[in-house]
Amino acid sequence: MLTAPLAAAFARVALVNVERAYPRHIGHLLTRAGEELDPRKLHPAFYGSYDWHSAVHMHWLLARILRLFPAQQEIAALLDRHLAPHPLAAELRYFDSPAGRTFERPYGWAWLLELQAELLRLGNTEWSDALQPLAAELARRMASFVKDAPYPIRAGSHGNTAFACLLALDYARAAKHQTLEDAIRSAALRWYSTDRDAPLAYEPSLDDFLSPALVEAALMREVMPSHDFGAWLKGFLPTALDLAPPTVADRSDAKQSHLDGLALSRAWCLRKLGYVEAAERHLAAALPHVVGGDYVGEHWLASFATLALTEPSIAEAPKTP
Repeated sequence: MLTAPLAAAFARVALVNVERAYPRHIGHLLTRAGEELDPRKLHPAFYGSYDWHSAVHMHWLLARILRLFPAQQEIAALLDRHLAPHPLAAELRYFDSPAGRTFERPYGWAWLLELQAELLRLGNTEWSDALQPLAAELARRMASFVKDAPYPIRAGSHGNTAFACLLALDYARAAKHQTLEDAIRSAALRWYSTDRDAPLAYEPSLDDFLSPALVEAALMREVMPSHDFGAWLKGFLPTALDLAPPTVADRSDAKQSHLDGLALSRAWCLRKLGYVEAAERHLAAALPHVVGGDYVGEHWLASFATLALTEPSIAEAPKTP
């Protein structure tokens, strides 16, 4: 579980990161000479935390901590500044620009929707109302994207469609967005329902912060009836699941730092699937490296740790591998 001291440590990291403009990784499609690239001007709400999507999910982290541990004035004051109509209108204008058509698809889209889901649970209508126009636009794009995509993206990093669908599905249910929920369910069944024998021998690669197999299984648990899912899972994951936490040789390397995120996202999925002991092993391997490490990891890992630590395990758990 997320304890108060750990939540405080994560919040301290997030409060600094979301207002740290540099270093900044820019993913921008130039369409003419002389374009503005200042992150604070392009993204006045989400200019920090190294890149746009990390800024979004560190804001999600702050919102979740505020919901679980209320009356934190510093978090509320920051969200008042960043999740206000003016900066969020600028974020929406960016998505409406030529550079914004596929910007952050699908990972950043999904995290923005997950942020809105958390704001709806938190019950602060000033923040959720200000974010709603951008959330509505990205929900529309997400529904269209998954409806039209003939294949899933099975990468272990940002492009992964199963992970994006998990987060977007949480928003769809929190916001009662039936069109998006139906589109995700239909796409997931079309993409994954015939999958068998997950190729776990090929996981992880050095770029992975997601397990393609586990996020797929976690998504299918959400969209399939329980009796159908049990049969599907038996055919998809081996009965003797052997998942050792990943080895990280250099945490100052941005790609290798992904592997700590992989341990955390695996823990999140394993808890969703009921493999609680395996989840705990992965948490134990990664949690010591979430706070106080190199910025290439510290700018984002706390949000993945919070996902895993706040995910309730299901009552009827499969046999722990």
